[in-house]
Amino acid sequence: MAFFFPFYIEFLVGLWYAINRSWEYASTQACGSVDMEKILIIDDSNLQITYLRDILSEEYEITTATTAKEGLACIKEDNFSLILLDAVMPDIDGFTMLKILQEELITQHIPVIMITALSDIKHEERGFMLGAVDYITKPFHPSIVKARVRTHIKLYQYRIQIERQSMSDQLTGVANRRRYDEYSGKKWAEAIRFKHMFSVCMMDIDKFKVYNDVFGHPAGDVAITSVAKTVSSYLQRSTDFFARYGGEEFVAILVGCDAACARDYMEKVRKAVEDLHIPHSPEISPWVTVSIGGVTVTPKQGDDYDKYLKIADTMLYDAKRLGRNRVEWADETAGEKGE
Repeated sequence: MAFFFPFYIEFLVGLWYAINRSWEYASTQACGSVDMEKILIIDDSNLQITYLRDILSEEYEITTATTAKEGLACIKEDNFSLILLDAVMPDIDGFTMLKILQEELITQHIPVIMITALSDIKHEERGFMLGAVDYITKPFHPSIVKARVRTHIKLYQYRIQIERQSMSDQLTGVANRRRYDEYSGKKWAEAIRFKHMFSVCMMDIDKFKVYNDVFGHPAGDVAITSVAKTVSSYLQRSTDFFARYGGEEFVAILVGCDAACARDYMEKVRKAVEDLHIPHSPEISPWVTVSIGGVTVTPKQGDDYDKYLKIADTMLYDAKRLGRNRVEWADETAGEKGE
């Protein structure tokens, strides 16, 4: 019996491994495979494109373009983790294309590897000066192509992860003040350009200092996180944005809906927080609640965003003054309709 025991253990281990692998496969089939990183190849040679696609397509999702203009169109339609760019092309050469990519906000973060048969130092120096992260020289060596692409994809993933962490509130996981400052300015400019209705609202947990005094700061952190996650779950549309502004205060932006729609939506958010039934101090309220103040405007060139943020803050003050756990709203588009 002692002789067969090691083989019996080995059999059980092997059986467990086989079952585990089968479970992983079934899970992958049910949930879908992990999304592959996307690479854009811009090269006027179909032969070179085919060769690079064959080298990389097992690990990455490949999109191709044979001209710089076609490549720019692809970039506007999709998100890429890496661009392989031919240095010599008929319409716009790779160096000019690289300069365009570095100047555009939407593309300047995407790493670019130059593909070239030009082996002199001056061309390499020019590419690096313009923002290329690496060079791959023709003729291609598959192992070198894979290694360099893999390295820069990993560096890109790491940078994106760090940027996301720097833009997220550590306690709640929602966007932080830094991300809000960046996003609000960008969306305000877009609203001016496209004449979109723009709503900004301030939100505050009612009598939160009392809550901390009664239940303690660890419980306060749990309450803030619960409120943030609940509100965030309601603001998931592509036109919505939600961030922690500081302490127990939050800020939300809604684009494209009128004042009545925005107010009704935030009323649902207010009720959802109350329905969490997080106990508050009995002297204050049965449950943790929020007060919300907001404003809707169709901004014009020259309008100051901070002015409307202050209006939202005033509406928040009114909501608290009028009894808390309520939504107060200013419709700055009413006068515009009558013009």
